[in-house]
Amino acid sequence: MEKKIAIVTGGSSGIGRATAAALARAGCLVYEFSRREIPQEGVRHLGVDVTREDAVQDAVNQILSQQGRIDIVVNCAGFGISGAVEFTEPEAAKSQFDVNFFGCVTVNRAVLPILRRQGGGRILLISSVAASAHIPFQAYYSASKAALESYACALANEVRPFHIAVTAVALGDIATGFTQARQKSFAGDDVYGGRIGRSVAGMERDEEKGMSPEFVGREIAKIAMKPKGKPLCTVGFTYKFLNLLCKYLPCRLRSFIVYQLYAR
Repeated sequence: MEKKIAIVTGGSSGIGRATAAALARAGCLVYEFSRREIPQEGVRHLGVDVTREDAVQDAVNQILSQQGRIDIVVNCAGFGISGAVEFTEPEAAKSQFDVNFFGCVTVNRAVLPILRRQGGGRILLISSVAASAHIPFQAYYSASKAALESYACALANEVRPFHIAVTAVALGDIATGFTQARQKSFAGDDVYGGRIGRSVAGMERDEEKGMSPEFVGREIAKIAMKPKGKPLCTVGFTYKFLNLLCKYLPCRLRSFIVYQLYAR
């Protein structure tokens, strides 16, 4: 059976690396896009910054010239910032969206014409339960993931006639280097009564006890290998239940629960 050709962005660490490994084990020929190379068996590295349209297009063209097709694209590249909205510099907020949202847009624009011409393909975008839970002091991260989910649902209907399936996969707490890499700002913590520090510390404790990246990578790979799928899905029973609650509870009640957990 012919191998599927897969692209995984952010494939040098965390869930991106675990997803690339899982797809390789599933029989795919995997190319990972990232700015640094950390060799991994069965995975080919291409040095790509997803915020640079020229670099993304060059890498996609290289894969197409070598393999003749692209079947799966998993957008894992992303990072997090935390801090109070009032004290977050606009440049930091824009950077959050440049990677988490527009990085996906750039990659997908490069591959969509290929998938359309070949008559099908699979696009995944990595979202978060924060898209529904709207985490205080992670407002811009939450907003970037909510934007991804809206984008995924709209895109799924646009490309459905071309047999291209699009899915945003919401994740919960995961024990990866994402926690240490978060760009934290405690500006204004005195004004906010120490709530910024308490909130971020609580979230990081939850992340350290979260799902393993290997488990999440396997689940993402399973979704990617299916020819069809729902526009939105969630990994992990606990987070499926949490997402369901967030989407069906009255907004005021949901907001009160999140406040009690992360904003007091």
